[in-house]
Amino acid sequence: MSAINRVTKLAGNRYLNFYELGAVHRDGSVSPYYMTSRTGDLARLKAVTGENAPDGVIIYGVYGPEKDRVVLVRQYRYPLGGYVYEFPAGLVEPGEDLLAAGVREMGEETGLTLTPVAAPDYMRPFFTTVGMTDESCGTVYGYCTGEATSAHQESSEDIQVILADRAECRRILREEKVAIMCAYMLMHFIATPGDPLAFLQAGKEGEGRG
Repeated sequence: MSAINRVTKLAGNRYLNFYELGAVHRDGSVSPYYMTSRTGDLARLKAVTGENAPDGVIIYGVYGPEKDRVVLVRQYRYPLGGYVYEFPAGLVEPGEDLLAAGVREMGEETGLTLTPVAAPDYMRPFFTTVGMTDESCGTVYGYCTGEATSAHQESSEDIQVILADRAECRRILREEKVAIMCAYMLMHFIATPGDPLAFLQAGKEGEGRG
């Protein structure tokens, strides 16, 4: 059975930390395995605690009276040396719940007001890049109003707000660089007629049926 026999922190800063694990393989051999984490506290690594508190939040925001546009950001990402399409997202601050984080991040990145839809089963955190990091993110769903603006963005952020209809989403998937979590949700948006978030209510209506 695979396991971990030690954890050593190699480097870190406020946003990202680098660890070496002693990876015990199923045949009993051991080798180093390297990973990153949002936490700088070794004792709080998910591999140590077995818990899954969300590090970040991603927001699936629907816009317009016809609910026919989705809120995207086109952001410069240094690891890619270029721009990539994403959903608005960010880190969850200490003591902050996921819904509050979603509302805050939507406002900061886009200037829009998010009215979230409570959907606990769909909001729980899932892992991002499991071969490289223990980072996990929860998704907040909701409806957006207001005028898009970059006025609340940090000076280090280079973000363009995109209110994309289904045709534009198809083009983005076909032609642009897209974060994979965003890509999957865009596929859902394109394939869903009417209100893209109706499935959240449908899930609630199905609860308790025999």
